[in-house]
Amino acid sequence: MFDWQDLKHFVVLARTGSLSAAAREMGCDHATVGRRVAAMEKALGLRLILRLPRSTPLTQDGKMIAGLAAEIENQSHAIVRHARSAGETPQTQVRISAPPSVAARIIAPQIAQFHQDFPHITLILSGESAIAELDRGDAEVAVRMVRPQQPDLLVQRIGLMRYALYATPQHAALPEAARAFIAYDHHYQHQPHQQWLQLLLQGRPVVFEASDLFSLQEAARSGLGAVVLPTFVADSDPELVVLPTAIAAPTRELWLVTYPDLARSVAVRAVMTFLADIIEKKCPLVT
Repeated sequence: MFDWQDLKHFVVLARTGSLSAAAREMGCDHATVGRRVAAMEKALGLRLILRLPRSTPLTQDGKMIAGLAAEIENQSHAIVRHARSAGETPQTQVRISAPPSVAARIIAPQIAQFHQDFPHITLILSGESAIAELDRGDAEVAVRMVRPQQPDLLVQRIGLMRYALYATPQHAALPEAARAFIAYDHHYQHQPHQQWLQLLLQGRPVVFEASDLFSLQEAARSGLGAVVLPTFVADSDPELVVLPTAIAAPTRELWLVTYPDLARSVAVRAVMTFLADIIEKKCPLVT
């Protein structure tokens, strides 16, 4: 019989594609991952990976075992989710994943009211651009800007994020030909709001790029140029005004996501109702 820890290391290696990536996820060094997989191979009497200088592709047996092992991993996560929903204590934690702007400008300001209503529930909020892996326990509830396609997830459309072009009144007063622009860096070039900005440029320069919305907002507040921002972030900023545009601004749907077994938890249901209510107020589906 193989060691379950060896199987776990192999599953992560198969999913991530390299010893170093698997080691980062497992919180160990790559030699440990290699040693665990070697032990798995010895126990099964099968070669699972090819040890090449710069990669570790799976053998045919490795691919077959990885597919079977992934099912075991999914079931183990389901067991953990059931335990979380069934084993609530008087003091419960619920982890939320949301885009940084939604986390900072919509959710965080309302945490005090939630705590007053539900003092026994501790919220752990993660504002990140990456999509949280609910099946791996990264969060119990997620707010996403793309509708998930997994059929086993519980999905609810809760808001519509709107965008506009903003600048200081002084920059807005410049002739259009003299206007400069601020943008996300190249990692976001395929996002709808960045593609919209490209249509607005018409040969005018992008003078500053950043990887996060709040840096862009502060740069715009300094008078550097015009920037595309969510309306729930910038409409309340006294230093910025909306600039008219000939092309209609894009919108992004916001989705609330969890697993059905987690939604049976009283605490998770309370958090989902809270998120749906506050996001709909700031990003209403209907104007």
